[in-house]
Amino acid sequence: MSQRTGEIEKDVNASTSNKLLVICVDRDNDVGDKAGIITPVIGRDACIEAAQRLALEDPEDADSNSIFAAIKTYKDLISKGYQVEVVIVAGDKNRGVQADEKILLEIRKVLEKFSANGAIIVSDGEDDESVIPVIQNVLPVVSVQRVVMKVSRSVEYSYAVFGKYLKMLVYDSKYSKFVLGVPGILLLIGGVATVIGYTAEIFAVLVSILGATFLIRAFDIDRKLSSWSKPTPMGFIRMFTMVAGVLLILSSVPAGVNTVDSELVKVDAQFISIITDKIIVGQFVSGAMPILWIGMGSIFAGTLLSNWMGGIPRQISDILRVIVLGAIYPTILQFTKIMINDEPSLTLIPPLLGGLAVTLISATILFKKYRKHKEQEMISD
Repeated sequence: MSQRTGEIEKDVNASTSNKLLVICVDRDNDVGDKAGIITPVIGRDACIEAAQRLALEDPEDADSNSIFAAIKTYKDLISKGYQVEVVIVAGDKNRGVQADEKILLEIRKVLEKFSANGAIIVSDGEDDESVIPVIQNVLPVVSVQRVVMKVSRSVEYSYAVFGKYLKMLVYDSKYSKFVLGVPGILLLIGGVATVIGYTAEIFAVLVSILGATFLIRAFDIDRKLSSWSKPTPMGFIRMFTMVAGVLLILSSVPAGVNTVDSELVKVDAQFISIITDKIIVGQFVSGAMPILWIGMGSIFAGTLLSNWMGGIPRQISDILRVIVLGAIYPTILQFTKIMINDEPSLTLIPPLLGGLAVTLISATILFKKYRKHKEQEMISD
């Protein structure tokens, strides 16, 4: 064990405080809960007895070291001619406001018996030192001393930080629904599956739930859905266009499949040979594209409309997104014709240049309009 004196807030020797109270603070009341000692404990002999009882009950508790350090400080001040008394005050195991109120009441009781005009705080960590402002309400604090075990300070802080974040993960609903909720669902389903004997099938369900949870959190899907589903006109527009767009995008797959010539797909053909056949791929894409583009356009248009109604200054990017979606359509359509009809690859250049030109012209016009609007706002301001 080593004793290290903290930074002195006020030099005792230069102070006008000649009646000092050495206060050992035990904010979580280990001295009461573990050793059964009623606080405040006043006087050297009573404090020594309290420290011994606490050390016997829990030799690893640092509060007994703090009490002995307070007694040593008391002896040093006595030798220098000060009028000194040493006391132990304790709070509550739950800490918080109750602990601080209890410490304040105990110090007032001590001051009724020993009218000190200055206090020296002795503690074993920052948790106990957090009550210093409370003590200062009734008695000036002239010095703060901290007592720690060797290399225990970093461990203490690590435990404090770990406990803080662990408590946040457990009690904060924003985090607990993923940290506790998802594992809880998985364990519950796994337990039921073990009882009914469908372990293999349920394992696939558990993996699917876990994968879906990772995707939802990784792409912030839950927050986006909550913002889209808010009971406002903008929220309803986003929700409707999102659902309609997703349904259209999904329906583009069977539309593309129905476009493929059934004679090209052999019954015993392997999947790899089907997806590498350029004619089949071209027919599938050409059949899926119209509905796919309508679905994506529905989502983009819904975002544009909701932002415009809500006054959110993102219309330029939203409009450009819709324009690019329309400008790139002829290029992909020509690509499918090249795949199906073996047309020359150079036929892809005209629609590509046309789409690029439309995109650049639209972007230029929109940014000029936006800049002009900003300049007018600055002039009006």
